[in-house]
Amino acid sequence: MTWHVHGNRQAAERGAADRDPLVGTDVVFQPCRGYAYAVDREGGTAIGRDVLGRYPIYYDRERSDRWAFDPTELDAPELLPAGTMRVLPNDPDHEAAPEAERLFDLPRGSPDHDDPSAVSLLLHRRLNGAFADVEREARREDHRVAVAFSGGVDSAVVAAGLREERRRQAADDAAPEPSCYVVGFPDSQDVAVARETAAALDLHLRVVELTHATLERAVPEVARAIGRTNPMDVSIALPLYLAGERAAAEGYTHLAVGQGADELFGGYQKVVDPAGDHRVEAETVRGARRETMLSLPEQLPRDVLALRAAGVEPVAPFLDDRVVDLGLHLAPECIVEGDRRKVALREAAHHRLPEAVAERDKKAVQYGSNVSRELDRLARRAGFKRRMDDHVGQYVRSLL
Repeated sequence: MTWHVHGNRQAAERGAADRDPLVGTDVVFQPCRGYAYAVDREGGTAIGRDVLGRYPIYYDRERSDRWAFDPTELDAPELLPAGTMRVLPNDPDHEAAPEAERLFDLPRGSPDHDDPSAVSLLLHRRLNGAFADVEREARREDHRVAVAFSGGVDSAVVAAGLREERRRQAADDAAPEPSCYVVGFPDSQDVAVARETAAALDLHLRVVELTHATLERAVPEVARAIGRTNPMDVSIALPLYLAGERAAAEGYTHLAVGQGADELFGGYQKVVDPAGDHRVEAETVRGARRETMLSLPEQLPRDVLALRAAGVEPVAPFLDDRVVDLGLHLAPECIVEGDRRKVALREAAHHRLPEAVAERDKKAVQYGSNVSRELDRLARRAGFKRRMDDHVGQYVRSLL
């Protein structure tokens, strides 16, 4: 059989065979930060995707024998649901199976870890393992890894962790420090916070300052790459795309990101009091946190496709199976404490970050970078007024 895999092939093979959603918790199949695969076999091609959908794979609604990792290669791309497998016939005239077969669901996990102090050390060690694997891969494959950096706790943990591991594995080699890239308008919170955090940690920061001309050029490129034109997805993908574009231009092949941290560790306000928040159906902290995690299979393809279009591959240490498995077993008090969110992650961050950085709250990237604000401004300047339905979305589509 011929396998085509994004991610760890050995983990993909074992996960599909054993129907194990988090096969990377076994040292034999590490590192595993997700996978998507297509395997040619007698009578057709089986395509599959890991339980969190960390890599996308698509089939063609109009040609039952076609699949691709990149949706732009298909006439009518359809994203394969996470945790499923679908068999595509070799004969394009043969009708495909009516629906995908579910291989596994995201485990619920029991709330075994209820001591924030104890779990912080355990999480710190598992993150160290994830960072060590990223650096080993980079040295083995001759990758150059930069960091998408906003100055918040997520990106700061990634930047500091990768730097520590690079120094440890480099030994006497003169290993260059990983560059950190922040994207935003000059007056944005992300640029200000990133500068402050980079100075505190002595990180090499590269600022990608935005202008209206930059947005007008990049919006259609991003919208085409991700296959979406809604303002939220475009404004989230834009900073990633522009960070990746600058990193690729400066010789980097991979961009380390903080994706998954908010979903796994409870970074959203709606997790604090789910019973009183209309944005979630769950009434418990763990239930609301699970709802946010189940949104990842739709979110992550946007980010992966944006970065690939920019010329780099994403690296997401928080989405390592070992880290995900630990997160699934957090008790509510290790997720939220009063108004303090991401309790376990912040406690673990104290092992490598100053308190001011570990405890910092920050806006989401589309707001912290001022991309959402300026897209709205550009739309109105172009005649798409706020009284119009989806005025920013109409503006985005007008640029295509």
